[in-house]
Amino acid sequence: MDTALDLFRQHLDPRDLTLLLLSPLFMLCIAIESWRFRKQPGIYSWRDTFMSMNSGGSYLFVDLVLVIVLVIPAMQWVYQYRLWTIEITPWTFFALFMGVELLYYGFHRASHRIRWFWCAHVVHHGSEHMNFTTALRQSWFYAIAGNWLFYTPMVWLGFEPHWVLFALSLNLGYQFFVHTQWIGKLPAWFEWLFNTPSHHRAHHGRNPVYIDRNFGGTLIIFDRLFGSFVPEQEAVDYGLEHPVPTNNLIWLNVHEWAAMLKDMRRELREKGSWWLAFKHLWAPPEWERGDVG
Repeated sequence: MDTALDLFRQHLDPRDLTLLLLSPLFMLCIAIESWRFRKQPGIYSWRDTFMSMNSGGSYLFVDLVLVIVLVIPAMQWVYQYRLWTIEITPWTFFALFMGVELLYYGFHRASHRIRWFWCAHVVHHGSEHMNFTTALRQSWFYAIAGNWLFYTPMVWLGFEPHWVLFALSLNLGYQFFVHTQWIGKLPAWFEWLFNTPSHHRAHHGRNPVYIDRNFGGTLIIFDRLFGSFVPEQEAVDYGLEHPVPTNNLIWLNVHEWAAMLKDMRRELREKGSWWLAFKHLWAPPEWERGDVG
């Protein structure tokens, strides 16, 4: 026990608690939004809300533990081999934030197009509602899947790991506020530059026009640059193409991992092919070999 406590004391930094410290503000916004839409069907479902809030609370705990015991030690190892030592000033923090935004775009796009990462990210898209509680649906297994690897280039360049994770936490904190139907389209200049509720509603749609679009965190400019942007046009149908209805928090987090392992076993059983089995790890979530189905 002393060793575990020493590890927490050694690696825990107040910056790592950013999302936890923002939680009272998030809860206040949820309370106001739910009251605002209390008589409007389809915005809030109390069963869905309960699942989302349970998911968010457990995620904060699990992720904080994994950041302390896995992510920070790994990033500090990378930091030993950094190219430079970059001190934080307003300008260097702006550069850090922009770098993290670009890397978040890469992580988010990979999380939709590489099944290994989708196994974690699918949790966030499981709700068929769009409100502030939808932002809380997060996977226990992001750190295990390796989402933090996407941000290690900033550490290698010379930014101290806690500052990198702090910039990411601010990015994620902003994203809480784009999970809502309360706000329509904002001024054109803001919609052009920033990720907005309108852009993110489209991201959560299972309409064919919206699938795998709008991956930005705080900004939308990288979607425009890399061809993944789509404006909110038709009414959004929220959720997964192949829903997995569940009120079991454990199954919510593991169902896609179980499905992927099942597909891998099928390849070995039917084809005896390790190549086809392992391809499920990096192929898109919808991939199947040509002679299936």
